[in-house]
Amino acid sequence: MNTIAARIYDYLKAYPPFNLLNPEQLMAISTAVDVIYLEDQHYLFEIGQPVANHFYVVRDGAIGLFRKDNTLVDECDEGDIFGLRALLRKGDYKLNAKAIEESIVYSISSELLESYITTNTNASQFLMASFASNTKARNSEDDDFMETLSRSSEYTYLQTADYSKNPVTCTLETTVKEAANIMTEKHVGSIVIAKDNKPIGIITDKDLRTKIATGRFEIQDKVSTIMSSPVITYPETITVAEAQIAMLKHRITHLCITKDGTDHSDLTGILSEHDIIVLRENNASALIKEIKRSHSANELKGIRQRTELLLKRYLEQDIPIDFMSKLISAINDAITQRIIGFALDKMEQKPPTAFAWLAIGSQGRQEQLLMTDQDNALVFEDVSKEYYEATKSYFLTLSEYINSDLETVGFELCPAQMMSNNAKWCNSVSDWSQQFKRWITTPDQDNLMLCTIFFDYEHVYGDKSLVEQLSEHIFNHIESHDIFLNYLGRNALQNPPPLSFFRQFLVEADGEHKDQFDIKARAMMPLVDAARLLILSHNIKSINNTIERYEKLVELEPQNKDTYQFCMEAYKNLLRFRTEQGLTNNDSGRFIDLESLSKGNRLRLKRSFKAVKAVQDLIKTRFNLSQLM
Repeated sequence: MNTIAARIYDYLKAYPPFNLLNPEQLMAISTAVDVIYLEDQHYLFEIGQPVANHFYVVRDGAIGLFRKDNTLVDECDEGDIFGLRALLRKGDYKLNAKAIEESIVYSISSELLESYITTNTNASQFLMASFASNTKARNSEDDDFMETLSRSSEYTYLQTADYSKNPVTCTLETTVKEAANIMTEKHVGSIVIAKDNKPIGIITDKDLRTKIATGRFEIQDKVSTIMSSPVITYPETITVAEAQIAMLKHRITHLCITKDGTDHSDLTGILSEHDIIVLRENNASALIKEIKRSHSANELKGIRQRTELLLKRYLEQDIPIDFMSKLISAINDAITQRIIGFALDKMEQKPPTAFAWLAIGSQGRQEQLLMTDQDNALVFEDVSKEYYEATKSYFLTLSEYINSDLETVGFELCPAQMMSNNAKWCNSVSDWSQQFKRWITTPDQDNLMLCTIFFDYEHVYGDKSLVEQLSEHIFNHIESHDIFLNYLGRNALQNPPPLSFFRQFLVEADGEHKDQFDIKARAMMPLVDAARLLILSHNIKSINNTIERYEKLVELEPQNKDTYQFCMEAYKNLLRFRTEQGLTNNDSGRFIDLESLSKGNRLRLKRSFKAVKAVQDLIKTRFNLSQLM
């Protein structure tokens, strides 16, 4: 036995998927592996280079995968596989692979992958699962954002592939010319030869080029002379990862979809390589890239509309709602950032001082999945009194451009004017601080309402240190006026569990939405308000998302773990329910016609109301609110 091959064999057999191969398969790979030595800081491949016909395994040392700005995305240690997604995706490398210490890497070709790994059921299943391996978590907001996008790609690979439900077919007696005419008429790149709706063979555009146009066969020949047979079939539940591996393994561009996944059951669809490319290009990562390349608000409008399709697909695939909300928030933020760039280009001068743009309300909590109205604010650095009015005037003009373009994209103007083009919500750090102080020290109903909106904010653009200063001011004011939390607690109890004395849903009594149920005000906001109040009471500044607030509260108050977990699950269910309703009815999903609900959905809602009661009882006791009620 070759000594080097034996050493490679002994090493690989300890790591998946190689430990899932039989000895003959593993030895065949070990004999053909290329061994690459890399000195510290030397590159294996770089961004923009064509993807090599190989993937890699770290033998010794460590390989770092870096973005263009040299930010570390992942660190691959001994036994780790990398470069596999790039191999399946093809094109150019999107990351730099650099040795971060002296390293030895095994290079394995796609031919070896096809011949020995994808033909092994267990090894092939491991590869599919590997698409779901998370990029290692990091701390900065930018890294969290990139991790969200990375996970979106992983979910794309794991979700059921969206195939054509109307496959074009013909019989064995059809001539090639007739088949080509059918394909032309139907605007498709393939035709399935079927008998009793069972797939027998397939002809693609490539067959017409390589077998007919070259003169190897006559156009009057029967389709059976040039068709590929037997066909490769998969069930309707095929995932994107399975489809890519199958196409790579069999070197084909089309898969037949049948009822039970065999060629003995009815044909129900056709999945092409083009379908996979389209799906991959409609994931969050691709949309973010398009946003950054866009040139107008109208272009962004089209991208945001495609985001709705992405959201529908994720709902159908039962992707976790908390992940979806962060993903859609990331896309909304990217759109806003691009629009702010457009607005700055329209201004005659550069900003007179540093500023930051804030999303507030549901977008500030990263919970705005649907196209609801916009809520935003602007904070600018303190300037001397003589320059204040001119500075504020500049930012109000800038905000007018931004709010207008956001409206073009589809985010309606806020009816209550809670937008940065309103002079009340475009202020210096000091003015914002004084405004917060007034709200906290004079907690009447209006000021408490403003607190519940403006205390949920997210930095979207500009100087983040200004936002951090705002947070410090808020918590300093609360600390010096601690009775405020009691008033905020009383406000959080304004919407009790939305069931009447007779256990019926409380619906709107009059107005445009008479007899409809307001899921936002009556079910979701009580949970939002409770989470905000409780997290503020722990002096936690950096968590705005409702689900994350409850997760943190579980950690801080293990004695109330069951209540907070109940609230967390209830809020996830309500957020998903509202999103489903909004997409179904093409609206905000806020007002629900109870007559249209199934008994199961009514029970889902009622269970969520029990969580509202549980956390409100906790708040009533915690803040001694029976004395203030």
